[in-house]
Amino acid sequence: MIVPHSQSKVINFQTNIFSLMLGAIIIVGLVSSFLYFNRRSLSANSEILSLQNQNRETLASLDELRDENANLFQAAKRFQASLSQSLSILGISETTSNVPSTLSNSDLSALFNTREIVDGSAREVTDIKELTSYLENAVQPIEQIGKMLETQQNLFTEIPSIWPVKAANAHISQAFGPTVHAIKGYWYIHKGLDFSTWRSGDPIVATASGQVVNVGYDASFGNFVIIKHKHGIYTRYAHMNTTRVTRGETVSQGQVIGTIGNTGLSTGPHLHYEVHIGSDVVDPAKYINVKLYK
Repeated sequence: MIVPHSQSKVINFQTNIFSLMLGAIIIVGLVSSFLYFNRRSLSANSEILSLQNQNRETLASLDELRDENANLFQAAKRFQASLSQSLSILGISETTSNVPSTLSNSDLSALFNTREIVDGSAREVTDIKELTSYLENAVQPIEQIGKMLETQQNLFTEIPSIWPVKAANAHISQAFGPTVHAIKGYWYIHKGLDFSTWRSGDPIVATASGQVVNVGYDASFGNFVIIKHKHGIYTRYAHMNTTRVTRGETVSQGQVIGTIGNTGLSTGPHLHYEVHIGSDVVDPAKYINVKLYK
């Protein structure tokens, strides 16, 4: 019963214990729900704030990645220009096929697609696809260059293309061509290069792979070795102190065949080195690309 202080009508209502319990349960449920959802709301707001911070960091990382992608793309353009020039010099035709990008379904593509949704730009994805096309188009020409270099390397082991003396202080003491004989005093054609280290015993190496065709002694050349190479090339090594190969032996480029000496008609320890092509004697400097010391 509710009795007002004024002359208003008294309000009467009846209930039972179950109704009171149900009402209490409803009130407690409402209060609990309010507190629960209020707590969830605070947690959601905190999570949203954290996600916003992460989103800002992600966007900053994407901007940095975009800058690096632009630098990589410019480097790829320079690489393609340099490769095209090299291929043109080597006489290799460059293939310019449009290769489909293999990144269309990759995680990196998905990352940039996310960026597309953010700012509506597909420039980075296009650049990466074009970069992939550059690299895929470069594979075959680079393989051809590798095969060509391998062939050239094999060729250089077959021609006398290295120094015949293995020493840090080795130098050319007498060049190829007309000069005055150091002992007899008359003009003659010096048919080789003289290498000196100012001492005997330094190693002499084969300047190209080949077969030893003669090992012996001559009154003029002293101890000498003659090696036959491919393409009709022969090399002679004279005034040697010792020889370390035998006739008929196969030698490799860079293999030690003897040591510098002062045997034969010689004024001091040195190596007299000759290159013959067929019956012609040629300047060895044209093959070993050395600087002639006076």
